[in-house]
Amino acid sequence: MDRLKTLTHRSSVRKFKSEPIPAADLQAILRAARQAPTDASAQLYTILRIRSPKLRHQLAELSGGQQQIIDAAEFFVFLADVYRLSELLRRRGERLGNWPRTAHHFAITDAAIAGAHLAVAAEALGYGICWIGGLLNQVDEVVELLNLPQGVLPISGMVVGLPAEKPGPRPRLPQEMVVHEDAYHEYAPEELDAGYAAMAPFSRKGDWLPLLKHYFAAGGVMEERDAIYGRAAARQGFVADWPAAAARAFAAADLGEALELLLNSDWRGVLFNHDEDDYTAWLEKETAAERGDGNTPGEALAAAVAGS
Repeated sequence: MDRLKTLTHRSSVRKFKSEPIPAADLQAILRAARQAPTDASAQLYTILRIRSPKLRHQLAELSGGQQQIIDAAEFFVFLADVYRLSELLRRRGERLGNWPRTAHHFAITDAAIAGAHLAVAAEALGYGICWIGGLLNQVDEVVELLNLPQGVLPISGMVVGLPAEKPGPRPRLPQEMVVHEDAYHEYAPEELDAGYAAMAPFSRKGDWLPLLKHYFAAGGVMEERDAIYGRAAARQGFVADWPAAAARAFAAADLGEALELLLNSDWRGVLFNHDEDDYTAWLEKETAAERGDGNTPGEALAAAVAGS
């Protein structure tokens, strides 16, 4: 019952006392996180504990000036991580297969589940937590700042510490909107209105729409994050049609975006050829052309771009 109350009465904390978390509690919290479920025992995540005050300040700035990153006793960055798995396989003479889309899915899932376990454990011990989604505002710079190897990508941050406030639970959508039975059902207008009504207390203005519009509507925060995240994911090796080396050399999130960027610049056409196991890409201008070869169309195009 105490566990259930912890889950159903929780709320995010953004103001913290200056006291550190005792070592025994910290180890208990981290152990709970490591015991989180994971598909096929792979544990495709890493928890990066940020202790450096300088790093804390830099990450707070990259996350949109979030003071709680600086004030909280602990700040963790949860990483989707297939690099460690690659190293484990290599140690025994194997190599990681080519499954970037599935790696992206399961690594994010593993990291999120581990983060949820850490959060529940911390709150059960009386600490406050808050997820830091703003870490994705400039995730490409976070990758560079933390010197993350290929195959590792931040998914979120989390602050943990003794709360200096006691916010009440925030509203949630009605159960009928988020728990469907047997099949996904379409939403009637009155059901959508009920959703807005349920979430109205979330805003001081009594209307949930401005918040949704700010983050999720056309021109909102998520659109700004998406391009940055896409390029970072490609550079870290999580995009199937655009090799990490190509993404690092040419600021595109995938092969389609690369083609769009090229055709909107001085290049008038792109031609691909396939000969046995190799691909060739030609970039054409009025008076010039560049050729690139590679094992995939993405590699060939990147080689052509590099020669231009």
